[in-house]
Amino acid sequence: MSNEADLVRDIIDANVFMTLSTADATGHPWVSPVYFATEDYVDFYWISAPDAAHSVNLAERPQLSIVIFNSQLRPNQARAQAVYLAAEAVQVTGADFDRGLQVYPGPPARGARVFAADELREPGPFRLYRARATQHWILCPRPVGDPCVPHGKAHDHRLAVTL
Repeated sequence: MSNEADLVRDIIDANVFMTLSTADATGHPWVSPVYFATEDYVDFYWISAPDAAHSVNLAERPQLSIVIFNSQLRPNQARAQAVYLAAEAVQVTGADFDRGLQVYPGPPARGARVFAADELREPGPFRLYRARATQHWILCPRPVGDPCVPHGKAHDHRLAVTL
């Protein structure tokens, strides 16, 4: 890895699911794993039912947090590598809809099926969503158990990454 931005891209490229963290109008949290696709590491697309809890939450409060990580690692096998994102989400419509369908579901090797545009509009059961990341973080990449001298931290902490 040449730098933290490369690590962020590698983690995103190696995974097909991200976890959305949303909140309803009263602040009650909800988390949901969704299959995603991106081509620029900023705009992340997924498909969900508009009446799913996270979709309803995003309609009321579009701010969300996202984490993308490899859940197959075992404890003490390796430092958990994850990308943390702050983002704003929308149900994709209009001219952005066609653009989103060019990105989602990503290359065939990722394993998801292509949806026809009509499947993602009324009266279909699903809609296309996009989260636009405003910030990216990783855990500071240092040996497990070692204090982070450069950042003055004794425990895991996030490191902002600019792509």
